[in-house]
Amino acid sequence: MSRPEAITPAKVRDAAPLFAALGDATRLGLLVSLCSGGPVSVTRLSATFEVSRQAITKHLEVLAEAGLVRSSRQGRERIWTFEPRRLDDAHHYLERLSRQWDDALGRLKAFVER
Repeated sequence: MSRPEAITPAKVRDAAPLFAALGDATRLGLLVSLCSGGPVSVTRLSATFEVSRQAITKHLEVLAEAGLVRSSRQGRERIWTFEPRRLDDAHHYLERLSRQWDDALGRLKAFVER
């Protein structure tokens, strides 16, 4: 069985803002909306959430800092778009953690059975 790639402190620092951004219910809901509905303005997003437009904008900025969304200007509005690459990073990070956990459990099982 091959050993999974180690999760270094640098990788943890890179992943922390990503998981912090995903850890808020409103931000996660915004991300789901952008994934299923495509690019959309803050005005349209705020119609489906029970928080102010300003709060939606702040949440979107956190998601943008984590690399999960990006915005572009269309006239006076900012249009927000989902960025799947960063979510792929989260998926791969969790897969590595899972493999490390499985490896540790396998070593424990082998130790106990000896």
